[in-house]
Amino acid sequence: MSEEIKIEESSGNVFLDIGFSEEEAEYHQLRVDLAFAIHHLLEEQKLTPTKAKARFGLDPSDVSRLKKMDFTDFTIEQLLVVLKRLNRKVEIHIKPSDKTANYQRVFVT
Repeated sequence: MSEEIKIEESSGNVFLDIGFSEEEAEYHQLRVDLAFAIHHLLEEQKLTPTKAKARFGLDPSDVSRLKKMDFTDFTIEQLLVVLKRLNRKVEIHIKPSDKTANYQRVFVT
């Protein structure tokens, strides 16, 4: 009497998969991608909130939240400003969609 488990292939965007509209899902996924890039940079450079304030002028409470991946109150624009302050160049490339994945993605190099 085991219950059958239904497995569904992901669209590549968890927010779309759980029922957000396409526009909302793209927005939330983009924020997650940017926040994760910032989180990774903070960890990679071993930046404490105090060090991040001294070196980059970042608000220590923002740094603490980003290190915990708590980015609920951050807009995409605010996350881009944080990346700029972390001495990162952000480039936006606009190109036609390839029908297989018509959502926005962040690629970190």
